[in-house]
Amino acid sequence: MAGDITCGSLLQKLQLIWDEVGESDEDRDKVLYQLDQECLDVYKRKVDQATDSRDLLIQALDDSKIELARLLSALGEKAIARTPEKTSGTIKQQLAAIAPTLEKLNKQKNERVREFVNVQSQIDQICGEIAGTTEVGEKVATPQVNEDDLTLERLEEFRSQLQELEKEKSNRLEKVLDYVNMIHNLCTVLGMDFLSTVTEVHPSLDDSIGDNCKSISNDTLSKLDKTVATLNEDKKSRLSKLQELAGQLYDLWDLMDAPMQERSMFDHVTCNRSASVDKVTAPGALALDLIEQAEVEVQRLDQLKYSKMKEIAFKKQTELEDIYAGAHMVIDTAAAHEKILALIEAGNIEPSELIADMESQISKAKEEALSRKEILDKVERWMSACEEESWLEDYNRDDNRYNSSRGAHLNLKRAEKARILVNKIPALVETLVAKTRAWEESRGMSFMYDGVPLLAMLDEYVMLRQEREEDKKRMREQKRYIEQQLNTDHEGPFGSRVSPNRPVSAKKVPGAKSNGSANGTPPNRRLSVSGHQNGRSGGKDGKRDAAKTASPGNVAAAKEDASSHISGTDPVPSTP
Repeated sequence: MAGDITCGSLLQKLQLIWDEVGESDEDRDKVLYQLDQECLDVYKRKVDQATDSRDLLIQALDDSKIELARLLSALGEKAIARTPEKTSGTIKQQLAAIAPTLEKLNKQKNERVREFVNVQSQIDQICGEIAGTTEVGEKVATPQVNEDDLTLERLEEFRSQLQELEKEKSNRLEKVLDYVNMIHNLCTVLGMDFLSTVTEVHPSLDDSIGDNCKSISNDTLSKLDKTVATLNEDKKSRLSKLQELAGQLYDLWDLMDAPMQERSMFDHVTCNRSASVDKVTAPGALALDLIEQAEVEVQRLDQLKYSKMKEIAFKKQTELEDIYAGAHMVIDTAAAHEKILALIEAGNIEPSELIADMESQISKAKEEALSRKEILDKVERWMSACEEESWLEDYNRDDNRYNSSRGAHLNLKRAEKARILVNKIPALVETLVAKTRAWEESRGMSFMYDGVPLLAMLDEYVMLRQEREEDKKRMREQKRYIEQQLNTDHEGPFGSRVSPNRPVSAKKVPGAKSNGSANGTPPNRRLSVSGHQNGRSGGKDGKRDAAKTASPGNVAAAKEDASSHISGTDPVPSTP
């Protein structure tokens, strides 16, 4: 078999052939020598090939070690176990031992390079967006990665840088959105087109474009800031103009006493009359057409005020007269009307100046009325008490006041309250006199009530009241004398007298003055006239009616009080 052929068997076969042929020893030696040389050449080639192969393997091993060292240095991997040096092992064994580590490190290197590319690409992207050289969403070129430094520390530095840039981008985007929102609100208030205003800064600021795709460049932020500042200035100037117009409208309305229906038509203009800039947020509140509308109305009213000047002035004069009348002060109304008419017809005074002067008079009149209010309130109470006193005297002279007729219990209740009120009159008059004198001393003038000095009215009332008290005292003495005479005349057959509790027949006491006499009433000759002139009688009647409230529980007490008077003609004392 071919597998059994060897060099020795072939040599033996060659010897046999030579023997048959008869080759000489010399020829045989030559052939054998040639064979040896050929074998040596074959071995030599094989050795050379083996040497080259070994050298290549050694070079490959050296290259692998260098690559391993380079990768370890680039990746900065200190935890990877170094390949053990096998000095006793073969070259192939050493290569086989280092190959897995190289493969692992190469994979790790490729992965690390991809991470660096990803991070650096994002950094370049954000930097370009901030600088304005790259549009949002635009792809940037693949960055060059330094493969000699792929350490985790270096990668972490890039990641930290990226994180800071992402934070910066987020802050810028937030600023951009805030600016856009402010521009939107300002445009809404000013009645401007928001879309054209904001896209003029940058097209990406349109609402239809997502937030992550909006420009965040320095140029965009600068333009947004300038736009907001410009709009704020426009808002301030427009608000100032509108408030000025609103003030003019109010002045003209007040001047011409415009009805509320007419004023309400411009509520959208006047509602921000005293508002600050930040408080004006309603849509279209500062639109140009709104300001123009207010300007037109101001011009219209300004022209109209001259034609209505006389009517306005007389209304103000009527208001002034009402204040004086309410404070019971007398003025010459006819002379005031003539003066106003003369000023208007002469045309020597501006309508606004005339009205301002009248407003000043009204203000002073209100102050004067306010200073008189406390005294006038007490005068009201005094007059009301005098009316109740007059009614009580009429009531006490009524012989039928205790019968069971309808409404008798109401009169009893009123009489009880009237007695309490009448007993307070002296103290009320004393207080009123003191306050009136203090008022006159502080102002150096008399306190006039419907043209009459109030102190004179009070002095007259006090004098009349004293006279009336004297009359009452004289009447009571006269009544006691008459009762004694009647009791003496009506003694019984057994010497007993008629019980004093038994009511005698109602007779008019001679000398008793009626309620209408000069000494039986408060100064109605003066007070009633002034009261009726100023429309006060109606108010007093209302008070008198309101005082008539039914209280059955007080009827008995009123009857007991009334039964102490023998005659219905005896008036109740007006002083405690």
